[in-house]
This record gives sequence, C-alpha cells and structure tokens, in this order.
Amino acid sequence: MTFALNKLSDSTLKKILGKRAEKTRFISDGGGLSARVSKDGLITWYFSFRTGGRETAPEKIRLGNYPDLSLKAAREKRDQCRIWLAEGKNPRYQLNVTLQETLKPVTVKEAIGYWIDNYGRNNRKEIETIIQQINKHIYPYIGKIPLAQCETYHWLECFDRINRQCETVSGQMLQICKQALVYCRSRRYAVSHALDDLKGIDVGKRANKRDRVHTQQEIGEIWQAVNNFTFHPYYNEMMRLLIVFGCRTGEIRQSEIKEWNIKEWLWTVPKEHSKSEIVIFRPVPEPIRPFIERLIRQNKHTGLLLGEIKKDNAVSEWGRTVPHNKLKQESWSLHDLRRTFITMNNDIGAAPHIINHMTGHSVGTQGAVYNHARYLAEKLDILNKWIERLDLLAGGHENVIVINTAKQA
Repeated sequence: MTFALNKLSDSTLKKILGKRAEKTRFISDGGGLSARVSKDGLITWYFSFRTGGRETAPEKIRLGNYPDLSLKAAREKRDQCRIWLAEGKNPRYQLNVTLQETLKPVTVKEAIGYWIDNYGRNNRKEIETIIQQINKHIYPYIGKIPLAQCETYHWLECFDRINRQCETVSGQMLQICKQALVYCRSRRYAVSHALDDLKGIDVGKRANKRDRVHTQQEIGEIWQAVNNFTFHPYYNEMMRLLIVFGCRTGEIRQSEIKEWNIKEWLWTVPKEHSKSEIVIFRPVPEPIRPFIERLIRQNKHTGLLLGEIKKDNAVSEWGRTVPHNKLKQESWSLHDLRRTFITMNNDIGAAPHIINHMTGHSVGTQGAVYNHARYLAEKLDILNKWIERLDLLAGGHENVIVINTAKQA
C-alpha cells in the first residue's frame, strides 16, 4: 500500500490563505505533514507521528505558519522528522534542540573556551601562553561566529594571517584548535568538522628542532656574567640555577621554598612542577649552598624561591633576546642552557642514565615502575665537578686546556 506525498501546491495554499470558513480543517500533504486552516484563514503546518505502533496515540508537532514557513521548508522539516523517527529519536525533542542551537548557537569562542576550562587548564602546562595566542589570533576575527557556521575558509584566513607573522605558530594554533573541536564534539557540546582535513603543513611549517649547544668559551662567559650580577636580579638568579642544575625554566620559575631541604641539601621538584610529571630529586652542590640560603632568607615571606612567579612567555622572551645580545654571542635561548648541561656532562664522562634522572627525562615504563633509586651521591659528585668546570671556564686561565675525560669505547 502506498501513500501519496506532496499533494498540496503553493497555488492552492494562496487561494485559501486569509479566506474565512465555517470551521477549522486539516489538509494533508502526505507523509505526516498537514496544513491546519483556521476559520480566519490562518494556515499552520503540523507534523503527525506515533512513537510506537498503531496502539499508541498519535502526536502532533507545530512546525510554523504559512507563508512564513514555505511549503518547501515545511516538507524539508517533515523529511527530517521522518529521519529522526527512523533513527529512534523523538522529533519533538529533536526540533527543540535544533531550535535552541539556532536561536543561541555555540560560538567559536565558547567552544574553545569550553575546552580551555574543562581540559586545557588541567592538562596543558603552557595554557596561559595558549590563551594569549588565541586571544590575539582567533577570537578577534572569528570568535563571535557560530561554530556550526564557521567554515574551513574562515579558519584558514586566521591561520594564513598568523603564517605571515610566524610560520611555526600557525601550525601550533591549528593543532590546538583541532584538539578543542574534537573535545567539544566528543562531549556533545558542539559539533564542527571544519578542521578535520587540515594538517600542519597546510597552514605553516614545523618548528625546527634546536640543537644549539654552547661552546666552552660561551658557557664560561655566561657563568662569569652571572657571577658578576650582569643581569636583572630575578633573571640573574634564575640563570645561575638553570646552569648549575640543567633544569627546565618552569621548575625554577614555580619553585617554592618548601621544596628545598637545607638540612639534607636536597631539592625535590614535585610532579605538578615537572613537565614529565615525575618527582625529581636533586642534591644541592656545596658551592651554591650559601646562595640558596640567601634566596630563602630574602624571599621567605613569599614562599617562592625567586620571590615571584613571572609568566612563562615573559621569561622565554627575555631569555631569547637579552643575554646573548648583552654578551655579544650568537642567538640562544634559556632552554639551550639545559642542552649544554646535558651534553657537556656526558662529554666529560658522567653516566647518561644519571644525567637523564637528574634532568627529569622520563624513563621507560618498566624502569619508571620498578626503579625508584635517587642516585643522590652520584648526582652530587657530578654537580660539584660541573661547578668546578664552570669556574675554570670562566676564570680565563690562558695556560689551562680543558679536556674531555669521557672513556673511549
């Protein structure tokens, strides 16, 4: 048995629109769609359906008035309702959800903000930098656009604009925004597939892996400059600790006085301050113990070793621009001090696994589970010898040649 569809026409509807009648009546268009014609000639679209079999009572949903909702649009709504029914969904609820999304849609800014608040702040250590970049590059241009209406070309305009300033940042922004949209989609907060087919290479290029290691002369000059208090006190103290321990800037930037045990002379970096999310144990070498004691006395009232926490991007920017320019050296960053620490200590014979342990590099899964050794004696020996070497390199001993003492294979 077949049912006729699309039985009405615009000409028929126009003839009866606004014409008074003796009674209200329904005119079927087929497939559950019908037009209710009131006594005053007002035409209203309704969709009729059952959520169960013939034994269930029929339901009616008001779709809108004609001609505000055209015949074509009413049929499209009817077809969508029939699809929902086939999928086991109630058209009444689905229409309500669709209406809410249309009247108050989730914007690009709200979608990314949802990811930031529910995921980013708890899982991305560089979240403040990410927020600053999004505020600068994304929100001013497409932040107010409903996410569902933000097409791929809208996003590409943003990424191309970033690309003209910095190619590597453009690719990073794409990956962050893609992660945010996938997160919103998986949580059923908002849906967009506009970035699914884009790759980093489409909008920028990968950041080159840095391999900058200071020469012996350079690290000697840097150590001498730190000892002569060449830089701003905050950064001078930070650089001294970065050079001595080969640690990450975040570990020093966020370091609290309670991490420093001056009875046992042990610095314990908690998981929350460690990029690899492991506790790092570092003995404090003898030559800098008076320096640590002074910092603790000086900043005791703040609870922070350096007295304040400067923002990550501010520290990074200072490290990329000020020190090498002041010392007239080739460009380097604060992270290069860490690479220099690891390389030079390995070159002079320090055990690589001890260096990795001290610098907080994650070890293999099995080692992380079973091996909880701290190697404090070995670490202390390495650090004491490292400072001796730094003093020698900074001392300007023209008749002394510093040689590598690593054993030959």
